[in-house]
Amino acid sequence: MHLTPAQHAAIATIEQNLLIVACAGSGKTEVIAQRIAGLLRKPGVTPKNIVAFTFTEKAAGELKERVHARIRIEHGEVHGLAEMYIGTMHGYALELLHSHVPEAFKYNVLNDVQTRLIIDKYSKVSGLTTTNMVVQGTPKPLRRWVDSRLYQQAMSILREDDVDLDHLRPDVAEGLDKYMELLADRSYFDYTAIIHNAVVCLEDDDGEDASTLNLQRFVKETVRYVVVDEYQDTNPIQERLIRGLTQFGANLCVVGDDDQTIYQWRGSAVQNILTMEGRYKDVARVTLNENFRSSPAVVELARSVVERIPDSDRLPKAMTAAGHQTFERGDLLALEFDDPATEASWIVDRMERLRGVPFSDRHGAEPRGMSWSDFAVLFRSVRADGGPLVEELRRRSIPYVIKGLTKLFETPEVMAAVACFRYMAGEVDAQTVVDLWLAADAGVTDAAVREGFKVLDKAMQWDSSKAWDATTLQGAFLGFMEAIGLREENVPNGRGELLYYNLGRFSTAIGDFERIHLTSEPRQRFEGFAKWVEFQAPNYYEESDGDNGYAQPDAVVIATVHQSKGMQWPAIFLPAMRRNTFPTPRMGGTNVFHIVEEELVPGADRYRGSVDDERRLFYVAVTRAQKYLALSFAPNGKPRGKKRSDFFNEATQAQTVLTREISPSGTMRLTPTPRRGTPDVVMSFSDLKYLFECPYSFKLRLLYGFDSPLQKELGYGKSLHDMMAEIHKRAIQGDIATTEEVEDLVDRHLNLPFANKAAADQLRPAAEDAVRRYLLKHGETLHQTEYSEQPVEIHPAPGVTVIGRVDLIKRLDTDETSIVDFKSTERAQAEDLTRDQLHMYVLGYQELTGASADLVEVLNLDKAGRDTREVVDPDVLSSLGTRVTAAGGALRTNQLPRLSSWCSSCASCDFAGICRKREE
Repeated sequence: MHLTPAQHAAIATIEQNLLIVACAGSGKTEVIAQRIAGLLRKPGVTPKNIVAFTFTEKAAGELKERVHARIRIEHGEVHGLAEMYIGTMHGYALELLHSHVPEAFKYNVLNDVQTRLIIDKYSKVSGLTTTNMVVQGTPKPLRRWVDSRLYQQAMSILREDDVDLDHLRPDVAEGLDKYMELLADRSYFDYTAIIHNAVVCLEDDDGEDASTLNLQRFVKETVRYVVVDEYQDTNPIQERLIRGLTQFGANLCVVGDDDQTIYQWRGSAVQNILTMEGRYKDVARVTLNENFRSSPAVVELARSVVERIPDSDRLPKAMTAAGHQTFERGDLLALEFDDPATEASWIVDRMERLRGVPFSDRHGAEPRGMSWSDFAVLFRSVRADGGPLVEELRRRSIPYVIKGLTKLFETPEVMAAVACFRYMAGEVDAQTVVDLWLAADAGVTDAAVREGFKVLDKAMQWDSSKAWDATTLQGAFLGFMEAIGLREENVPNGRGELLYYNLGRFSTAIGDFERIHLTSEPRQRFEGFAKWVEFQAPNYYEESDGDNGYAQPDAVVIATVHQSKGMQWPAIFLPAMRRNTFPTPRMGGTNVFHIVEEELVPGADRYRGSVDDERRLFYVAVTRAQKYLALSFAPNGKPRGKKRSDFFNEATQAQTVLTREISPSGTMRLTPTPRRGTPDVVMSFSDLKYLFECPYSFKLRLLYGFDSPLQKELGYGKSLHDMMAEIHKRAIQGDIATTEEVEDLVDRHLNLPFANKAAADQLRPAAEDAVRRYLLKHGETLHQTEYSEQPVEIHPAPGVTVIGRVDLIKRLDTDETSIVDFKSTERAQAEDLTRDQLHMYVLGYQELTGASADLVEVLNLDKAGRDTREVVDPDVLSSLGTRVTAAGGALRTNQLPRLSSWCSSCASCDFAGICRKREE
């Protein structure tokens, strides 16, 4: 990559704090990667001294691979890269807590959907129904299901923003206390609590808590360079985390673009980037003005729109096009239509006309014919406006994917799946279920579907005397699909993969609900789920994005503008450009400030949104386009949907934009050929275990999202693991645990979220016995601990990374190094898989330290468990690199076949019934 002077300056500035203002398409990822690689040239700087934050895990994977590639070029082999953190702020904060605060080891993380579900389930205990909203001076209690999203937002603002908590209304203050107590009682972090708790530790100056001191000592001694990407979208609590990490003198580099601040409604504070130079000492600023992605016409249109924001609310910049894309008359369009159906029809017509048109992905590249995956249609809201386009694409049998779960519950197969639960709740009859499954065209017959009622009817025999995991929602769902003989390859018209993908994501939704409601009575759980999935779930998942990035179907992409951030396409369509749609109106009606008084929240107005905020979002949408951009307006028949968007009107003023399409004359056509990138593959050792054991099981579980039925014992093995972690982390510090501490260790770490009283009464003594046995047997060798819960990585080939965490690494009195894995019944697996796993850790230890391990051990924590100890096998090590590389290639190309015949892996697989006929 040829660097510009500004890029050179950004990479070379390492002694000062640094603000990199990176316009859209300016190559910031490569700049960040080269700057990080350059830091390792400084004497005494090692990978563990560097912390780099990205906004998403996907962005982290890309940056990590770029960094590693650049390090290989500049430095050759560098040990310890696993100790360089590249990931999200939430991930790093959780790592701090799970590594240095033993009381937090057992905490599990709730996603946003699960958080809202727990608020609804424990509506009084969570503070929901005891908190009021005040409307026109009248207090009104918040309602379960109806107001839980608003309450969830209030609970986040109270902990994420710089709210004056001392002056909250008493009911709101009590609600916050109740909510935090609920999470603590059940050992949960919501996303906000992760960073909030880490910040509390970093800012604590009492010097009394040992865990807090240990965490602060780690940061002070280890963190020397902090890099923050997408800085413009940080909120106040994230800014406090950055402050906490740099308070001991670490260098700070922030990268962002105030013009791309798009999450104000979630608390992002554009003032963070606008005022950064005044809040940190000795800050240099470098601006990357060049856009290497888009044509000059696209860049000019984007610039003209965003420069309407007042100078006082923007950092100065002079965006220019510097890439290879050229402008031709007709590339940019702004068209009007009579209605959304006509608009959708034209969009698809335009795609068909562009399909096969030559397009070059990079300078000097051989042109290829554009294909379906080169087209993206971006909406302000897919749920509100995407219907006509989806119907048109379906009508013409053009492949498409909708990012996230926005339209999941409207797909025929998921509607059929929902009907199964509505049948069990007594809301629909059997014939309705049959009709919906036949309408889904899933490759099953009337008679086959009727076989499934045996499973549903059995599940309906609610028996409160049985353990609550005897009948689960997930088990009923998987059992029904097995009974009807559903098979991916039998689905007609090549829809098998899409149908399984949608049903897999529905299985994920079941898992979200059941993780909160498993301990409810079976009838209540099943009937509650039927109502939730029909009336509530579509709203819960509106902005979710379950894409893993490995699959690259040749299909039109339908997404919200927010979901498109960080991506690019040759051709972008922006329909529904109506006033009151894009820009969307400021937040009105019942809102969070009817709960939290607005004057207590600094900069509260940003949560309501503004035209300038929408202008920034429009800028993001336009700059996703590499060459072709089409804006369109069509009235939707509603009183507030009759007028053109101001952004649409502004676009028509650009000289490069046509308001009537012209037919390309003499344009040559090439064979449509989708761009096939090579996505970076990042897998955990656990993921790889599934891939080695059965590629198709991996596909069902990790690509499609099918979830396993929950069991009441879940959590026992992890609890033992957490107890071992504390014991060995303390041993590294010279603090040797004794058998007198067993009950305290179990109190601190045992977490059985799904266990009934009988199971808990059985498992607690078992845990105490396991820890006591371990300390009696191994207490005298605890001093041999070299690492505990140590992150490791292996990189067998470019673009393939396997990450994991070694339970224990010991330096024996024989001067040998042993890699140790703890096992219990819950964590049991085949011996050959364990051997592979341990040797993978050996490879990770080599990359971490440059040294070789001598032994691999399994220490079984069960009373009758068998320990094993083997010499490291060089043949296993040499074969693993080849196997992992091949596995990464298979994942990239979606070559994930089922096993050729029934075997022991099938017998223990939760998804065998939707793979093949079960053999007893």
